[in-house]
Amino acid sequence: MLLAKSTWPEIEAFLQRSKTVVVPIGSNEQHGPTGLLGTDWMCPEIIAHEAQKASADLLVAPTFNIGMAQHHLGFPGTISLKPSTFMAAIGDWCRSLAGHGFTKIYFLNGHGGNVHSIEAAFSELYAEASFAGRPRGFACRLKNWWDLSGVNALASRQFPTGHGSHATPSEIAVTQWAYPDAIKSADYAPKIAPSGPIREALDFRARHPDGRMGSDPALATPEKGGELVAMAAKALIEDVAAFGAEAAPG
Repeated sequence: MLLAKSTWPEIEAFLQRSKTVVVPIGSNEQHGPTGLLGTDWMCPEIIAHEAQKASADLLVAPTFNIGMAQHHLGFPGTISLKPSTFMAAIGDWCRSLAGHGFTKIYFLNGHGGNVHSIEAAFSELYAEASFAGRPRGFACRLKNWWDLSGVNALASRQFPTGHGSHATPSEIAVTQWAYPDAIKSADYAPKIAPSGPIREALDFRARHPDGRMGSDPALATPEKGGELVAMAAKALIEDVAAFGAEAAPG
């Protein structure tokens, strides 16, 4: 079930049977010469939308598609939020959903650079609840899509070399599967990009001139992307169900 394609009475009815909602979250940033700028928000959205087709009790909120991408601002098309802005927006999303009665908010993430700020935003929400003395039971969960059960292992088998850490063939493959009309190609030099630290934008552009980090996106295929999506969607349904079933102590 997609929140954006539902009416308020449908969401009110959904809340009678489930208090859990999934929020795909990512970033709009460069992904090398062939990776789509939306890759990091597209991947969790693709997986979550596929999962909800198979589960009537999976509700997927609109995608939070701008994240922490300041180090990619040296590449045209990247859009980034400051940590403080990002955390404030996550807080308001959660407060809005919690105000309707959702007690379990599950963020499916597609960008590693978001992790620390998302967790800090959760800490702010918990502190706010503690100081206000609110009833126990509200919880947030963060899960990177590649950390869903079995996904990392599958990607390792598919791409034993050249996977890297940014503009990876696994994430490129997922978008190729979902958007076959947007598949790009390029001659990579070197074939596998160098790795290095992540700091500010000009330093990143100098270290990684085409935007890749340790990866060879040419290894991606739509077929491999479909395998990843199928495994991730199944694992997401199971993980969200387990999260929703967690009972408040006492």
